[in-house]
Amino acid sequence: MIYADRNKIIDKINHFAARKEPFLFAVDFHAQSGFVLSQEEAVSEGILYEFNGHGNIPPAAGGPSFQFDVFPVDIRTYEKAYDKVLFHLRNGDTYLLNLTFPTRLETDRSPRELFLLSQAPYRLHVPGHFAVFSPEAFVFIRGNEIVSRPMKGTIRADVPDAGRILLGDKKEFFEHNTIVDLIRNDLSMVSTDVTVRRFRYLERIHTNRVDLLQMSSEVSGKLPDDYRRRLGEILFTLLPAGSVTGAPKERTVEIILETEGYDRGFYTGIFGRFDGESLVSAVSIRYIEQTDEGLVFKSGGGITAMSDMHSEYNEMVAKVYVPVV
Repeated sequence: MIYADRNKIIDKINHFAARKEPFLFAVDFHAQSGFVLSQEEAVSEGILYEFNGHGNIPPAAGGPSFQFDVFPVDIRTYEKAYDKVLFHLRNGDTYLLNLTFPTRLETDRSPRELFLLSQAPYRLHVPGHFAVFSPEAFVFIRGNEIVSRPMKGTIRADVPDAGRILLGDKKEFFEHNTIVDLIRNDLSMVSTDVTVRRFRYLERIHTNRVDLLQMSSEVSGKLPDDYRRRLGEILFTLLPAGSVTGAPKERTVEIILETEGYDRGFYTGIFGRFDGESLVSAVSIRYIEQTDEGLVFKSGGGITAMSDMHSEYNEMVAKVYVPVV
């Protein structure tokens, strides 16, 4: 796979979209590297993808049972980073920060096999690099409408009265409301008539470890008639994704880079497909990466001044899963 830099990605997206030619793309967390490929090029690279049931993924081989052993960072390592975030929260540098870590993964299946077994609305496998099976949309564009569905707020579904607890949690309300406001502001930079169409709805996610409830909202706006000629600029104006950074975005990203101590790479970037008329894209979460040292699964969660360190650590570990039927 040959990756391109930011300017080449923007130019290629503009080129394909203006001509209404289908393409597939992915951009890293830093919005500095990625790829834009025609459907034919994606097939020649062996890339597999699916967006809301549409893609080129063959049926999975074998049963759903598999070894899946996770080895997260120890809680003391997490606590040191958490304390740094707490310092910045108390100092007023940020009021919501998405803290993430890589978790070492041992499994008897290849990333491709895990990818084929997964069930998620947005999936992408780049051979030899990464697999992502994301539950979270980034933006949809159909006609002149742009829609974002930020996801923020998670609880184990087996907790008694889990939905009521999640919706009633003050920390989760603040976190979710902050991200919805951030996304609304982001969409206002590229569109008009921005509105929150749905606020704090719950979805159940089935995994190979434990089922989860996740909270989302829906924000929409209207793009200008000539947006396809500038689609690359529009997407990059919105990056990085607010739900996996925090607020205020620019300063929070600086703190993330100072605190996490590893390279997110394509994790928490975005990926998507333009079919010639409309665009669908997703945030690269629920993400397995192939490294020289083996497989890692990157995950995390939002930290606020109301957070509990042990709860946040447990949420990070709970998000290390493969979504299955």
